[in-house]
Amino acid sequence: MYEFLLSAISCLFIFQGGVFSEECSQSVIGKRATFFAPAGSSLSLSCVVQHCGGHWTGNWIWQNLTDSTSAAVTNSASHLVTSVTLDVNKTKLDLKIVNVIQSDEGSYRCNVKWRDGSSDVSHWMQVNVTKGVAFQRSLLHRALVCTCSFLCLPVILGLARCLSSEVKPQPQPRIEVLYAAARRDSSHEPPQPPPRRPVPKKRTAPPQKAPQTSQQKPEVG
Repeated sequence: MYEFLLSAISCLFIFQGGVFSEECSQSVIGKRATFFAPAGSSLSLSCVVQHCGGHWTGNWIWQNLTDSTSAAVTNSASHLVTSVTLDVNKTKLDLKIVNVIQSDEGSYRCNVKWRDGSSDVSHWMQVNVTKGVAFQRSLLHRALVCTCSFLCLPVILGLARCLSSEVKPQPQPRIEVLYAAARRDSSHEPPQPPPRRPVPKKRTAPPQKAPQTSQQKPEVG
């Protein structure tokens, strides 16, 4: 009886160990997909590392679509690699591409190395770079501005014509008003006779003086 209990307990532990080992198996989960990223935009890629609480290291691999050359993606001003813990068995490995350029085009996948030296990879995620959104927006903005200008020009001209027809004449200066009032006041006064001209005085000839007779002295005999 005692031996039967020991064998039952050992079988139970073995069964539980097998169940738990089957529930969590180390793997890298990343969906195969194609992304179209406009130049100048940002793009985020991610994969899930199921490590089951064990030690692991991981990174992102980039592969050129033309010659199939590959390289590891490292942190830089335009590429940011981060990891987010989901639970005790899973961690999400993210890659964010800031300001996508033409050289970012290619295939990306996660590469994970386990404690025992083995490694796993996710599916390839292909990135295609399209034309920049800034250029497309600028063209659309210019087209909208030109269209609105052509549509609003007749309305503006009509409003200007209406406003010009309703403009009232400005009042005359105050000096002219005062001058007109003075003329109205003077019209009620009786007419004034024209001023008399002064009578010119007759010029009188100065009296002529009698010529002086020279007195001759009497001759003495």
